[in-house]
Amino acid sequence: MGKVAFSIAAFIFFAIIPYKHYKKISKWLLLGTVLALFYTLFSPAVKGASRWMNLGFVSFQPSEFAKIFLLIHLAAMIENKGDNIKDFKKGLQYMLLWIGAVCLLIFLQPNVSTTIIVAATSFILLYVGGARVLHLGGIVGGLAVLGGAGAMMFPHSRGRILTFINSLTEGGSINLQVLQSKIALGSGGLFGLGIGQSRQSDLFLPEPHNDFVFSVVGEELGFFGALAILFAYMAIFFVGLLIAKKAKDEFGQLLAFGISFTIVMSAFIHVAVGVGLLPTTGITLPFISFGGTSIIIFSISLGILINIALLADKHKKIKKARA
Repeated sequence: MGKVAFSIAAFIFFAIIPYKHYKKISKWLLLGTVLALFYTLFSPAVKGASRWMNLGFVSFQPSEFAKIFLLIHLAAMIENKGDNIKDFKKGLQYMLLWIGAVCLLIFLQPNVSTTIIVAATSFILLYVGGARVLHLGGIVGGLAVLGGAGAMMFPHSRGRILTFINSLTEGGSINLQVLQSKIALGSGGLFGLGIGQSRQSDLFLPEPHNDFVFSVVGEELGFFGALAILFAYMAIFFVGLLIAKKAKDEFGQLLAFGISFTIVMSAFIHVAVGVGLLPTTGITLPFISFGGTSIIIFSISLGILINIALLADKHKKIKKARA
């Protein structure tokens, strides 16, 4: 409950602060995140990965902060560079350095799934910001090859990828987790077993509170309940697009789009993993999974999105009053 209360407070706080202030400090926020990510490489491993930074009184995953801070800095850089983003040497290469540093450090933890989300969101933002498709296509293609080869170096990611490929070629479930996840979803029927009545979360389904929480939601709320949650994520995305369209500066437009895209992308990757459409990953379901760092960052992101909308509406009212 403490993390939820803090998340609500963070949401309100960031919904009040004018988002334009972040442009001035975006570089320092991201630099601090890069240093924190570097620190995690030397921290004790948990379940085979060094993703946590422990300060004694609190521990958190810097990779979650990287999702929002990288978006903020990229949006600021794109606005600052203007048409130079179309030129590799004058604009694009500087943004790629930040993306490369963040993604490499997250990848080395190792945290392949978060690396993919951060990279995909970043390159989509560069495309929306005006970068040339020829530049981005070549870079993404090269990174996909390197990333795939690198993922095969880590035993846990290699195992997940190979079992996923085997499930496509030979049939059957990817692994025990996905099998139990599908059983949970199927057990819910149309209307679910009722809140708190999940049977699969009792020893059968691993990580029911985090990595496979959508399956428990489907079991307890049924098909219609799970569908309503998916529609809620799509609503956040489309509302985010409307907010981006109405924002009065490019920084606000890019930031609103990036935030809404990150939320819906994380949600649908989580769901796709639960039904066996993607290899098993540790991606949380926004606002629902137990992860403390995750819910705080998504709440901050939503607060920033609300602030962009509020300032756009305020600007519209002022413009009407002057007219």
